[in-house]
Amino acid sequence: MNLKAELTELVKRSALELGFSYCGISRARRLDEEAPRLEQWLSENRHGRMSYMENHFEKRLDPRLLVEGARSVVSLLMNYYPESPEQYTSPLKVSKYAYGTDYHFVIRDKLYLLVERLKEKAGEFNFRVFTDSAPVLDRAWAVNAGLGWIGKNTLMITRKHGSFYFIAEIISELEFEYDKPFGGNYCGDCTRCIDACPTGAITGPRQLDASRCISYLTIELKDNIPAEFGGKLNGWMFGCDICQDVCPWNRFSLAHGEPEFRPRGEWTEWPQEAWEQLEKPVFEELFGKSALKRAGFKKLKNNITFAANSINKE
Repeated sequence: MNLKAELTELVKRSALELGFSYCGISRARRLDEEAPRLEQWLSENRHGRMSYMENHFEKRLDPRLLVEGARSVVSLLMNYYPESPEQYTSPLKVSKYAYGTDYHFVIRDKLYLLVERLKEKAGEFNFRVFTDSAPVLDRAWAVNAGLGWIGKNTLMITRKHGSFYFIAEIISELEFEYDKPFGGNYCGDCTRCIDACPTGAITGPRQLDASRCISYLTIELKDNIPAEFGGKLNGWMFGCDICQDVCPWNRFSLAHGEPEFRPRGEWTEWPQEAWEQLEKPVFEELFGKSALKRAGFKKLKNNITFAANSINKE
């Protein structure tokens, strides 16, 4: 077995041992096919006030501009589908990805452990690890690595277990045996995600107006949620899973089994009044290591009020 084959076997085996669900590998190159889509999305201002999306256009397309001498992109998926989704009974809802410890920390640690295993075989090498932490088109790379396709809701879907996955990358100068890009799209004529979005954020197949997405409104948008979305949040106060929950492929979702992704405390069962009475010390205690910290206490309180109003109007 040559070194490329050994490294390929090592990274894929180690990824599974460290808790990743899938691992695929692409040759580092410029994603020429993504350039016109990204350019049009930005020109139509579909990114809302996420001005950082306008930065580093070429770096988003070419990982060789992010890591000098890059030859490979290792794409990894980590499942976050909860073990008991029915136990979330609170009328005010949080996206499943944010139930436990912030995934950035959990996945980053695992990525570095994976790199250390590669170093034992390959020696020192130039690399960077990513999980929503830099201008990387993670879904496009996952498709290139053969892991799935981009659904009509713009999320990456696997054929075996749906779309409730975090995506991460290791971009490095190492060479591997590369996987074939995923062929085909298995959404068919289904439009459930488009039809179910209460704010009309999915304007067509694979077309997302992020400025209308509930996840954007409750996390990325630092200002108050515009009045035009009053009554349309369906109780979501941090993120949104509607377009994934209605996707037929997610009926195959499996429980993640990662202790760090489990919720701390009993907040998943809180009544509306408990959220409305939430004070900053309790917020810090329960959500200090959670993705909810990204929104911040003030923003979350505003979201709670807005989401509660959407329930009361139903």
